[in-house]
Amino acid sequence: MLSRVFAWLCRFSTYSALAVLVVLLAAIFYSSIGRLSPDFVTNTNSTSPVKAGILAGLWGSFWLILFTAMFSVPVGVGSAVYLEEIAKDSMLVRIIKVNLANLAGVPSIVYGILGYTVFRTSAAAIAELFDGKHVIGVLGLFKVRLSKLPMYEDNILVGALTLTLVILPTVIAASQEALRSVPSSIRVASLALGATRWQTIWRQVIPAALPGISTGVILSTSRAIGEAAPLIMLGALTYTSMCPGGIESPLELLTKPAQLLHAPLDQFTAMPIEIYDWSKQPDARFTAVAASGIVVLLVVLLSINSVAMVVRHFASRRLKW
Repeated sequence: MLSRVFAWLCRFSTYSALAVLVVLLAAIFYSSIGRLSPDFVTNTNSTSPVKAGILAGLWGSFWLILFTAMFSVPVGVGSAVYLEEIAKDSMLVRIIKVNLANLAGVPSIVYGILGYTVFRTSAAAIAELFDGKHVIGVLGLFKVRLSKLPMYEDNILVGALTLTLVILPTVIAASQEALRSVPSSIRVASLALGATRWQTIWRQVIPAALPGISTGVILSTSRAIGEAAPLIMLGALTYTSMCPGGIESPLELLTKPAQLLHAPLDQFTAMPIEIYDWSKQPDARFTAVAASGIVVLLVVLLSINSVAMVVRHFASRRLKW
């Protein structure tokens, strides 16, 4: 009898949560009717709710996530490999693991304060080094003087470094779990066949743990897309009609290579910040604009999660245990 009551309570809790989620999604989609259109995705922000779009936020989020992944994946996966496969089980290692678990639960606004204190103030000092005497050239295709690259204190690199702090504990924890899931027999067999410790880690353990590592990295990155508090703390723009670097389409990534150097140093906004700005506008028509932004953000998040599922599925097919 008790087990039936417990099962009924669990079922009721599950269905209640699903019902609330369905109601919220239905309300958002209903509110976005009349404003959600292709023009909303291709237009930048505007003071008019009829013309406002999320293009600048999309490109800002794209650059943020690109650089966040570039910073967090090598450091996070490398730290997990060291802690699980190389480091001895000492008191220091145990303290580091406990602190990493605690850091995963720290509110993101705390990382925003840290990013403002360290990265934003450092960006101003680094900008002084751009004296115009240094020239960057890539394969002879273009050359740009550093002094001609306007560098803002609240640029994309500062935001990406801050978001790296936000998701790094999660990336490390997910990578550690993936490494622990690899059977120890694989390590023993590799060492018994004469492989070195590094060869065992690089050619056996990491490929076997790759499905879990890639899934954890992608899901952690999707969390960073929805962060607004640390970016607002850094001084990210709540309103702008300009995309970072002036790049407004994927084709311009190829046709404007010089702008690729400008984009990471440019000011930016992100999808959550634009949604927040629209939601607090006194004009009631911005409610539909904010709802449309939420729908676009949900589509991006679901797409990333779908990619994680596909990657895990195809990577797991190679495993034989």
